[in-house]
Amino acid sequence: GKGLENPIGQIWSGAKMLDHVGHKEAADALVKSIEKAIEDKSVLTADMGVKAKCSDLGQSIADLI
Repeated sequence: GKGLENPIGQIWSGAKMLDHVGHKEAADALVKSIEKAIEDKSVLTADMGVKAKCSDLGQSIADLI
């Protein structure tokens, strides 16, 4: 409940599932969005060295899709 989680693992799992069921384009869009979000150091969670909240990183990835 503190928003300290890193959502990348769950989002990446969703991308792998999409790829597995034949939606490669959607999976690639998710992975590319994750990569771009990581480049924006301001939205990284504490486990990645910054203090952004889980929702900040998740929203950044969603916005990049």
